[in-house]
Amino acid sequence: MTSVTTHDGVAIFFKDWGPKDAQPIVFHHGWPLSADDWDAQMLFFLSKGYRVVAHDRRGHGRSTQVSDGHDMDHYAADSSAVVEHLDLKNSVHVGHSTGGGQAAHYVARYGQPQGRVAKLVLIGAVPPIMLKTPANPGGTPIEAFDGLRQQLAANRSQFYFDLASGPFYGFNRPGVAPSQPIILNWWRQGMMGAAKAHYDGIRAFSETDFTEDLQAITVPTLVMHGDDDQIVPIADSALLSAKLLKNGVLKVYETFPHGMCTTHAEVVNADLLAFVEG
Repeated sequence: MTSVTTHDGVAIFFKDWGPKDAQPIVFHHGWPLSADDWDAQMLFFLSKGYRVVAHDRRGHGRSTQVSDGHDMDHYAADSSAVVEHLDLKNSVHVGHSTGGGQAAHYVARYGQPQGRVAKLVLIGAVPPIMLKTPANPGGTPIEAFDGLRQQLAANRSQFYFDLASGPFYGFNRPGVAPSQPIILNWWRQGMMGAAKAHYDGIRAFSETDFTEDLQAITVPTLVMHGDDDQIVPIADSALLSAKLLKNGVLKVYETFPHGMCTTHAEVVNADLLAFVEG
């Protein structure tokens, strides 16, 4: 079985590679991608003897293209369904971007209370909250997220190609050579998922407030963020999250883009391994 069915009937696709008695590293992908976005990390940790697990978020990749439930509460519950199905313990959860919010919500709500989590890693992650509000004056205005929704609805294929070709990997920066295979792989993953899930997911990653989750998390947490992240600006994310965590460590990467797990996989993997083994 490579999928688990949730309480509301959604089939969540997952990958489970490596020795079943090894420590699990569980990966949570970003919007609007799939578990495939973790290829470089999963193969690396597999080579180091770890068990690696990643699932496709509902409506994304190979999971059911369901109409409803595209919010952080369901995302965290779906993550827990996979973890409980595989009975993973002493796990290290690694989340990128929207997956960072999902991982934090899962750890605070399920993983930590159940005693299943050893450590947490947030990479280019959306917490505490992206949206500009009276309580979060440094956030991104709602008009920016409305623009994402408009572009997705108008021409999703072009929107995804442009996002991957430009700000996601920093390919719009002077002196940075765009990689067509990376761009096309991002586009491929995005187009595998459902437009409805991706449209609704914009609200989930931009408007969810993770402050209480971060404050509740006590397991050692590594916060990794590029200072040239054009998708999730560091000043209103990692710098704030690190202060809210009881046991957090912040590591800032000069000039790294949002998609640093792909563009700088060797650096990210080495630091992940050091944290996991530390």
